Amino acid sequence: MKLLFGDIHNHCGMTYGYGSLEHALAAAREQLDFCMVTGHAMWPDIPERTPERAFLVDYHKAGFAKLKARWEEIRAIVAAAAAEEFITFQGYEMHSSHYGDYHLLSTDNHLPLIPSASPKNLLENVSPSPGIVIPHHMGYTPGYRGINWDEFDETISPVVEVYSKHGCGMSDGAPYPYYHTMGPRDGRSTAWEGLRRGYKFGFVASTDHHAGYPGSYGDGRAAVWAEEATKEAVWDAILQRRTYAVTGDKIRCQFSVNGAPMGSEITADARDIDINVEACDFIDSVTLYKNLKPLYVFHQPESAETEGNYKIRIELGWGKNTEEGYLWECAACVRGGKFLDAEPCFRGRNVLSPAEKDKADDDVNNLRNHIAVCSDNSVEFTAETFKNPSSTVPATAAVNLTVSGSPKTALSLEVNGRQMNVTVGELLESSRSMHMDSYNSHACLVHQAVPDTAYRFQANVKDTPQTEHDVYYVEVRQKNEQYAWVSPVFVNKK
Repeated sequence: MKLLFGDIHNHCGMTYGYGSLEHALAAAREQLDFCMVTGHAMWPDIPERTPERAFLVDYHKAGFAKLKARWEEIRAIVAAAAAEEFITFQGYEMHSSHYGDYHLLSTDNHLPLIPSASPKNLLENVSPSPGIVIPHHMGYTPGYRGINWDEFDETISPVVEVYSKHGCGMSDGAPYPYYHTMGPRDGRSTAWEGLRRGYKFGFVASTDHHAGYPGSYGDGRAAVWAEEATKEAVWDAILQRRTYAVTGDKIRCQFSVNGAPMGSEITADARDIDINVEACDFIDSVTLYKNLKPLYVFHQPESAETEGNYKIRIELGWGKNTEEGYLWECAACVRGGKFLDAEPCFRGRNVLSPAEKDKADDDVNNLRNHIAVCSDNSVEFTAETFKNPSSTVPATAAVNLTVSGSPKTALSLEVNGRQMNVTVGELLESSRSMHMDSYNSHACLVHQAVPDTAYRFQANVKDTPQTEHDVYYVEVRQKNEQYAWVSPVFVNKK
C-alpha cells in the first residue's frame, strides 16, 4: 500500500472565493498527491432574502451562477492538471440548512452540474457518473448547516470530514472548537454522535480554504492507503474507508484489528490490535478508543541521544509585513550525515469566507513556496510569509527535514544571506533562532531535533467484546498540537 495525502474540499475564485484555479492547482502540486478544487454550486433551501440577509443570499447566488457559467472550462482545467504524480478529482459543494453541507466527489472528468434537492438526489441526477457525497464542517447546530444524522446515508457517504479550517467535529471535547461566524460546535452534530447511532464511516480532513491554496498547512489534509498512486486506487481506498484525517503534518499511521485495516468491518471475539505511527514531531500521546472511550493511552517515553534518524524543522516568518509577502531563500547542507526527506509545510494566506469589504484577487496565494533541491547533502527551498494574524495564530512556512546521522552531525543553514551552523547534538538540547533585522524582524527558527525514538511508536493490544458491535479508532497527538484521527475498525461479536 502507498500512503498518499490530499485535499478534497477547498475553494478559490471560481465561485465566491479568491485566487485563480490555476494557482490553486499549482499550490496543490507542491505538497499533495491528490486534490479536488471545489466550486460552490447550490443551496436548495437557502434562507429567504430579507434586507438583513441580502448580502448573504446575493453572494451565494452570484457564486453559484459563476460556477455554472464556467463549468465546462473548469472541468477541463482540472482534468489537464493531472500528472503522473498528481491526481485530480471533479466535484462541487451543496449547502443545506436541513441536511448540512456536503461536497460531491467524482472520478468523472465529464461530471455534470445539476441543481438538486438533497445529497442523495444529487447523486441520482449526476448518474451514471460515479460519485460520493461527503459531509463537512459537520459539527454546527442541527438545522443551521450542521449534519442531520437522521438523514445520513453511509452507502453514499463512506467518509466524513472531521477537521478543516472551521475546527474539529469529532466530539464535544475535541481540540480546535468552532469559532467561525456560522456558530459554535454542537455535540449533536459531531462524528461521535454518528458512531453512537451505529453508522459506519471513515475519517478525512480537508482545508475548506477559500483563497486557492489546497493543503494549506494546519488546515486539514486527507490521508489514504491506496494500492497504487492512481485516481482509481485512491477512489477505491476512499470507498473502503482506508483513510484518516490529519491537521497538517503528514503523520504516518497504520492501524488494524486481526490484520484488517482501518475502515474494515469484521466479526471476531479475540481482537489483536496493531498500531504503528511515524510522526513528524515529538509524539505526545496515542489513544486507542473503544466505543468512544479510551481503551489505552500511550505516552512516548523520553528518548536517548543515539545514532539514527532525526526530524529537524526549519520554520520561517514572524515580522511585520502584512500586504507584501516576505521572500525567503534557504539552503541547508549536512556533514557527517544525509538528508532522507524534506516535507513541505506551506501555508496559504488565511481566508475562510468572503466579506463585503473583500475584493477579488487572482494572485492572493500565488506564492513562491517551492522545494527546488532535495539530495543526500543539500536541500534548497523558497517560501513566502506574512505577518502572523495574532500572537496565537501562525502564518509561518516550514520545511521538515529527516536527517540520518548522529549527535555530531553538522547542519549548515543559509537564509537570505545569513548563516547558522549547528550540530544535531546542540539541537537535541534546544532550538535555535536567527533574525533578519534588528527589531520586529522576520526570523528563522530551527526547532529542537526529534530523534526517531520520540517520533516512532508501535503497540499491540489484545481485547475482547464489550457489545455486539464494537468500534475502535486511534487518535495521535504531537507535542506541536498537530493531530491524526484514524478511521475506525468495526468489530462484530461472533
